[in-house]
Amino acid sequence: MRRKRKYTRELEPDAVYESVEVTRFINKLMSDGKKAAAEKIMYGALDIVAEKTKLNPSEVLKTAIDNVAPTVEVASRRVGGANYQVPREVRPTRRFALALRWLIGAAQAKKTGKGMTEKLAEELLLAIQKEGAAMKKRGDMHRMAEANKAFAHFKW
Repeated sequence: MRRKRKYTRELEPDAVYESVEVTRFINKLMSDGKKAAAEKIMYGALDIVAEKTKLNPSEVLKTAIDNVAPTVEVASRRVGGANYQVPREVRPTRRFALALRWLIGAAQAKKTGKGMTEKLAEELLLAIQKEGAAMKKRGDMHRMAEANKAFAHFKW
């Protein structure tokens, strides 16, 4: 039996930066349907980043996402009664989704007394410099894939 076909929705670019990436980031940041609050946080964070770096905020965001996005991941595969962590390449859409998830998660996990806007801006600035919790997560995933390279022949 055939699988159901997956359709990808075309998103509208956001109003301020004319970027689909910013729209996707806002949608991922949004909770309980509060899009206005998510936009306020996102645009505030990008303003802080622009103020500190003197660069185009949408380019900074793109660079941060590219730095955090993983190229390989491990997937569990059962072969002959044993489970193996098989390394495999990450699809571009999943790379982007993981990068967003890790950036937002790292910002939310910070235990400072700052608001989400400042925490997100700080995490974006760290990601540009290839530092921070999101980059650590990427490094952990790459190390796991490298360690399990011997099982690459179990790819499907």
